[in-house]
Amino acid sequence: MRRHNHIKYHVMTAILPLMLTVNGYGEDAKAPPADQELIKSAMSAAPAKVAKHAAIVAMQADGSMRTLRQGTNEFTCMEDSPDTPGPDPMCMDKNSMEFVGAWIAHKAPPAGKVGFMYMLAGGTDASNTDPYAAKPETNNHWIKTGPHIMIVGADASFYDTYPKDVIPDTSSPYVMWAGTPYQHLMVPVK
Repeated sequence: MRRHNHIKYHVMTAILPLMLTVNGYGEDAKAPPADQELIKSAMSAAPAKVAKHAAIVAMQADGSMRTLRQGTNEFTCMEDSPDTPGPDPMCMDKNSMEFVGAWIAHKAPPAGKVGFMYMLAGGTDASNTDPYAAKPETNNHWIKTGPHIMIVGADASFYDTYPKDVIPDTSSPYVMWAGTPYQHLMVPVK
């Protein structure tokens, strides 16, 4: 089983990408990384001061989350997915976790809960138009993103002030998954 691409995850692009296919350690795959490697990967998603106090979780093959380290600052970081071609660890606040949970479950995101996500290690390729695209196709506008943050769960009018091009300029802020319940602002940071 695979976790879905970026919000990205992460999430969270992220986000999240970032964040999100399930880690699939198949028969020909190497052994899963040690917890310390997963923690290091997850912490690379956010600024050091955020990551130092964030909870760290790892996605399991069955889609559940395993807590590797408890946190104290309301952020949760997830490791890079071995199933994606590039880096995509993400770190997100509580509202973003709810947003990503709704996206993964194909449910409406919670209303009135703006969330913030980090994907400072960058994001793996993802569709800019289809929240559930698993691979590039002629109509799903696959893009590459570098290090970025994401704002999720804002009122639709917030996103109307940013470009919603299907092939965006990823060097400036733009809306990913525009017109869907999962639209979010992508803001490059490098």
